[in-house]
Amino acid sequence: MNNHGKKIIAPIVVTIGIALYYTIGVIVLLHVALPKIIKVTAIIISVIVTVVFVFVLIERIKEIRSGEEDDLSQY
Repeated sequence: MNNHGKKIIAPIVVTIGIALYYTIGVIVLLHVALPKIIKVTAIIISVIVTVVFVFVLIERIKEIRSGEEDDLSQY
């Protein structure tokens, strides 16, 4: 595995972990006695956060593949 492959693994693992966390949270939330508006709001927020993290992961993978991850070390 090349150097880019090793740098891509960590963001993927973190994103999967966060997605699992929010998925489990939604499942637990569905089984708790709360008003529907709170459940729906929490589910929507969880989905939005997960989608944002996946988008950020895709952008990070593009940065790693293009070599931009080293640009910050120049400042």
